[in-house]
Parts: sequence; structure tokens; C-alpha cells
Amino acid sequence: MEKFVIQGGAPLSGDLKAAGNKNAALPILAACLLTEEELLLHRVPRIRDTEAQIALLERLGVEAVWVADNSLRLCAAGVSDVAVDEELAKKIRASFLLAGPLLARFGEARMPPPGGDFIGRRRLDAHLDAFADLGARVAGDRWIELSASPGGLRACAIFMDEPSVMGTENALMAAALTQGPTTISNAACEPHVQDLARLLAKMGASVDGIGSNVMTVHGRDRLGGTEHTISPDHIEVGSFMALAAATGGELRIHDVEPEDLVMVRRQFGRLGLESKIEDGTVLVPPEQHLQVKADLGDAIPKIEDGPWPAFPADLTSIALALATQADGEILIFEKMFENRLFFVDKLVAMGARITLCDPHRAIVSGPSRLHGERVESPDIRAGMAMLIAALAAEGSSEIGNIRQIDRGYEAIDERLRGLGAQIERVSAEVPA
Repeated sequence: MEKFVIQGGAPLSGDLKAAGNKNAALPILAACLLTEEELLLHRVPRIRDTEAQIALLERLGVEAVWVADNSLRLCAAGVSDVAVDEELAKKIRASFLLAGPLLARFGEARMPPPGGDFIGRRRLDAHLDAFADLGARVAGDRWIELSASPGGLRACAIFMDEPSVMGTENALMAAALTQGPTTISNAACEPHVQDLARLLAKMGASVDGIGSNVMTVHGRDRLGGTEHTISPDHIEVGSFMALAAATGGELRIHDVEPEDLVMVRRQFGRLGLESKIEDGTVLVPPEQHLQVKADLGDAIPKIEDGPWPAFPADLTSIALALATQADGEILIFEKMFENRLFFVDKLVAMGARITLCDPHRAIVSGPSRLHGERVESPDIRAGMAMLIAALAAEGSSEIGNIRQIDRGYEAIDERLRGLGAQIERVSAEVPA
């Protein structure tokens, strides 16, 4: 076990490059199962979640070789097993993304319960309904067994009962290796879903409507290998923008995708965070006065999440941490996960003024003079929010259970030290 020891109160400034999108990398890694040919992937983030996904693939028989720091060569020619390892699957929610490719290529898949953050109920129904629409037999409760009819999967019309990101990704991958046109309506269209669709097009499928909530996949009976660079992680970019503003630093983040940051920049602007984008670089100016901008009539504003292109749910925790340093009151409304905001007591212990109205809503009154504290990270984004608070606080903080932060942010302590942060990774005593 490890923890971060942080000395806060100093502005973080400098330059860094955006890492590859974690939530794009996980389905893109799974897509290697759709072909016997090689995939060469670039800008793969070296984080715990991608390591766990690669381990799952290797257990199935995939050859995975790092050919550079963030470039990975995958070949699934030797795969014959369709049962996903239960112990490894417990580590990540994205283990269930192996279901669609296994089902489409081998006609069956045996899936254990996926792991991941406990931020509320996370349904698998959208995945299973899509597989059933494609003609698969779905059986089981805890373990899910999927099997195609003797003639294989069939092209169809799929209507997602909710715009599930992973459900859409599983449907896209299964449809890509199913001959004929499959239309997916009420589909998720987040940047990571778009990136997967672009990869599938490179592999030989044709995908219409990328970026919309209605996509038509013209599947093939065989897909080929390709080379692909994973898109930048807009969630990480937003996290670093908030970090710079909360500490008063000047930050330039390179290799970003401006279109993925439109709503992020707009909502952060409600907290007074000003930013500029030029030539694929986002600039956060130094020493900003964070001021909540009231709605018309001087009403208390809110930041609320929703399916893309709304504000990303993964940034609500980050926005809440940033709001503790902004002058004024704002409502943070997390609509998608009922446990996402249950970490706010950690920020309150650090001096933040937050009223948790119910599992989905919190009112933040700022600015708060934060102080160092010992806290534990319950999930990836809450961990990053506490990291932002600790770096903005006076005094020393300790953050435990940092495996959670490592699941989503590559070499976070090294990159923060490069911006001037006083942060050390040390061994933590395991309670007896």
C-alpha cells in the first residue's frame, strides 16, 4: 500500500502533454479480439486500468508487447478461450468490454461480474439487451453466458434504453464483426466512443453518424489489423485545468482536442476559470480570481452533468473541488451516479464549506481556506479532487488508497513534481 504526502499552498505552473484517453484505451484494447491481425496502438496511457485490461487479454491468449513508452502491439491470433478470468475482472469495470468482441468472433463469451468504482448502481442491462437484439442467447445472473445462434449474430436495429457508454461500445464492437447494417439509437457519443468507432472503421467496418446518438455500423465478416493513435483525455485535461486554477498557477497543456473541451471550459467558466486554446494547446493564465458567475436575476448557478455533449460526469468531483476556491455559491448536481458525491466529507474535514443536500446535489460556498488533512481516496475522480484540494491547502496532507488515482492518471506524482508540486509517494502502513 502507498500514500501521497503533499505540502500544499504553492502555485503549480509549467507545461505538460495530455495523456491518451483512458476511457478510449479500454475498449480499443478489447477490440484487438475482433481480428487475428495485429493492432499497433499509440498514446496508450500507462495506468492501472489499462494494465489490468492487458492482463485480462493476455490471460485469454493475446500477445501484448510494449514497443515504446506508450505504444503497444497486440495480436489475438492465438486466442481460443472465451472465459474471462474472474480475479482479474474484479479490478476494472471495463472487463465487460471483452464480451462484445468475444461473442462476435467466437460465437460465445463467459463473463464474470466486473469490478470498478463503487459510485452507484452501474447496470449491465443495456449491454445484454444489445446482444439479445443481435440474436445472442443471454443466460446467467452473476456469471453471464453469451452464445450466438449457429448462423452467428445478425444485423439489426438496437435501441439503448439509456445512453450507456460501455453498452454502446460493446454494441459497436459486436456489430462491426456482424455482416450487414446495424443501427444503434440513443447511443452514447462521448469522445471515447467516437475514438473506438474511428478505430473500427480503420479495421474495415463502416460507421455512419460518429459523434451523434444514432450510429449505423456496416459490419464485415472479417476485420483486419491497423495502426491507431488514441485521442487525448479530456477528463485529465479538465482535471489539470482545475488544479492550476485552484493553486493560482499558469499551465499550458499540449496535444488537446479543442472540440472535446467546449462544455468543460464553459462550465468551469461559471467558477471564474478563464482559459484559451490555440494550436492544440490550452492555456490557464496565472493568479486568476475565481468568482462564481450568478445566473440571470442573481440566482445561484449550477453545474450539472449528463450524457455527451453535456458536462462529463467524471468531472463533477473535480468541479466541486475547484468550487471550494471560488468566491460565491454554486450547486453541483451529479445526476448519473448516486454515490459519486459521498466523498465530500473529506473536503469538509479540510475546511471546505459544502452542504450535501442529497446523494446527487451539493451546495459549495467559497472560497474556503483549506488545511492539510489525512484522507482516503474512494474512487479515481474523488481521489483527484482531494489531490487538488491538498495542493491548494495550507500545510501537509496525506492521501491514502492512491491505487485509485493511479487507475486513471498516468505517473501523476512525477508530472505534478514537474509543475512544482511538493508531493511524495511513500509506503503506507497496512492496518493490522
